[in-house]
Formats: sequence, C-alpha cells, structure tokens
Amino acid sequence: MITEHQQRLREHYLAAAVMSAPAPWQPLSSSIAIGGLLGVGFAIHPESGRDLVMVVSSAGHGLFDSVTGERIARDRDPDPAGSTPDAHPDLACPGPGPLAGTPVRIAGLFGGGLHSTTPDGWTLDVVSPDWPHDRVILSADGGANRGPAGGTWWHVFHSERSELRAAGFSPSGLTLAVATSSDLTLWTRSELDAGD
Repeated sequence: MITEHQQRLREHYLAAAVMSAPAPWQPLSSSIAIGGLLGVGFAIHPESGRDLVMVVSSAGHGLFDSVTGERIARDRDPDPAGSTPDAHPDLACPGPGPLAGTPVRIAGLFGGGLHSTTPDGWTLDVVSPDWPHDRVILSADGGANRGPAGGTWWHVFHSERSELRAAGFSPSGLTLAVATSSDLTLWTRSELDAGD
C-alpha cells in the first residue's frame, strides 16, 4: 500500500507530458539508434576539448561527438578482457579512436552512474510512476520539481519502448545523455549558465 504523499507524487509525474528541454538545452536532431546498448560514458576529446559519448553495446564500442552526433570511432571487436565494463573494477572500458589507451567509466546495465547535477544547478531525476516505464526529469529548482511541469522542471524523456540504461550529465555539465537498450538521446549547450 502506498501512502497519500506517495500517491500525490505519482499523480504529479503521471500528469506531466513529455516536453522539450528549456533553453539553453538543444536536442540532437534525432536519437542515435544503437541495438543492444549496454551502457554509456563521457570523455573529453583530447584535441578539441568537446564532450564525447562512448557507447558500449553487444556490437562493440562506439564514440560519438556530443554536439553533432557524429560517430568518431568504432571498435566492432574489442578485446574480450575489456569489452564490457564489468571486467574492470571501475566499470571502465578502453576508449576507441582518439581515446585509445584511455579507460572510460561506463554506466548502464552493469551498474555505475552518470552525474545527476551540473556545476550551475541543473538536476536530473529518473522517476517511475508507471513502472517499468521510466521518466527523465530535468529541473532548474534543485530537483524539488514543484508546481506544474514546464515551470522549473520538464519531463524530457519517457522510456516506453526500451529499457532505460543510464541518464545523466557529462562532467562538464554541457551534455545530457539518456541511453536505453536501443538508442541514445542527447541534449547539449554551449556554456554553463552565467553567474553561477
């Protein structure tokens, strides 16, 4: 049995339709289809300094530019000793392409997690009022999620078709990623909010 407070919270999130993330967040034009996605992690491009997203799937490792969605590198046949993050105590896999030789921590099916806050105060929560379908909530109010959706919090993703693997921010706070068992959805911004 759930309490009256829990029922109100459940109804609060069920009433929120999926909506666009607010400015300054910009979505990639479409999600990136990745069958058998196991997990994701972030790294910094050694030359440009931009956020990179590493994806581990049943088909190998991929590395994507977070702003354009362009696949920068792919390793279809990674060394079995590091092909999945559970082989490493830090849940890391060796990076492909420009990250060769660099371990990247991966969050997803095997555990781990991505950042749930940014340096300038954005917060990300995953709620499940209609479990097993997870909802990703982006907020500018420290995760309080008070009032109706669209004011200080936004329901930006609903995993109805695939199982949620991980959701969170890059360490820089400039990229937001949501990974499911079948796709990767990204939002980016060019800088942190001024004055914070």
